[in-house]
Amino acid sequence: MNVQDVRRQFPILNQEVNGHPLVYLDSAATSQKPLQVIEAVEDYYKRYNSNVHRGVHTLGSMATDGYEGAREKVRRFIHASSMEEIIFLRGTTTAINLIASSYGRDNLEQGDEIVITPMEHHSNIIPWQQLAKAVGAELKYIPLQEDGTIAMEDVRSTITDRTKIVSVMQVSNVLGTVNPIKEITAAAHEKGAVMVVDGAQAVPHMKVDVQDLDADFYAFSGHKMCGPTGIGVLYGKKELLNRMEPVEFGGEMIDFVGLYDSTWKELPWKFEGGTPIIAGAVGLGAAIDFLEETGLENIEAHERKLARYALEKLEHADGVTVYGPEDRAGIVTFNADDVHPHDLATVLDSEGVAVRAGHHCAQPLMKWLNVTATCRASFYLYNTEQDVDKFVESLQTAKEYFGDVFG
Repeated sequence: MNVQDVRRQFPILNQEVNGHPLVYLDSAATSQKPLQVIEAVEDYYKRYNSNVHRGVHTLGSMATDGYEGAREKVRRFIHASSMEEIIFLRGTTTAINLIASSYGRDNLEQGDEIVITPMEHHSNIIPWQQLAKAVGAELKYIPLQEDGTIAMEDVRSTITDRTKIVSVMQVSNVLGTVNPIKEITAAAHEKGAVMVVDGAQAVPHMKVDVQDLDADFYAFSGHKMCGPTGIGVLYGKKELLNRMEPVEFGGEMIDFVGLYDSTWKELPWKFEGGTPIIAGAVGLGAAIDFLEETGLENIEAHERKLARYALEKLEHADGVTVYGPEDRAGIVTFNADDVHPHDLATVLDSEGVAVRAGHHCAQPLMKWLNVTATCRASFYLYNTEQDVDKFVESLQTAKEYFGDVFG
């Protein structure tokens, strides 16, 4: 993978911020978009903007082909067995809420258990909190090891015969931990529980095969994988989706509507009420083309290399605490002694370096780390070792603002 060739595909990177070349290290929040994605969305609006499925005119047919063609690209990308198992939604959050509101409320009752981890993003905590309160279920947490990883013995001791749902992120958006999803899924299935996977930080960065993982549900967002905002995917096993009721009702998802009763379309459309996210799907399809052309193996290897390089550099920066395991995805989360993360991120921004500061929608994990907030540098296919050098250099520049914090 030639990183300079990749960077040329991202027009936003060719600019200065606060008088410095932009170093964008916030891809875990949202990735930048390559030209072919921008042009695909523009082409839809310029050339064949129309609603899908019901129109018989030429533009309607073209829009339907673009929308459903994107669904097939997603199916192939994550190795689902059928397009019926691919639901287009707004994003990971909407997908997990759908599972909790539909499958969860119909299949859980008082005394049942929902098992998650303390490292989860809020979107994989709050829906389960609300479900547990609604049906009287118990929410349980798999404990973390000191380095922020999960031990399988803890997984097996937490999941019981009463567990009905296990929901775990594949990659931590804070620690960069890559969780053993296939093994956790097997442990969940041994006890008769269904496995939900938050793949928001995995699908953009590594090959994902939902059939190999044997996940029952898998959710991810387009905007973190070079696609547009407002589009995401819920994968679900066909037999489970067929048993679930939709949670949004209206146009597009109906088969027949009478005065007092209605029936739903077949999968996947029964979960896609209203005018669907057509331009978003077209853009997501273009993003998948781009990622496949670049190669997911190349992307994962490149990001891990950058993370290792950053960790080596930070080892020599006194007063910096890095969180998470040694073996990690392309995420480095850290704090500087006596400096609030927001202040530190502000100084880095003055140097043109964009990092994320805050609790990263992971307040339970912040409590586990015994901090209120952290800074996070997250890498993607367009970042370079020079970006890391500038990032570390900018940390040293912070001395001018905060004194001799780093030694």
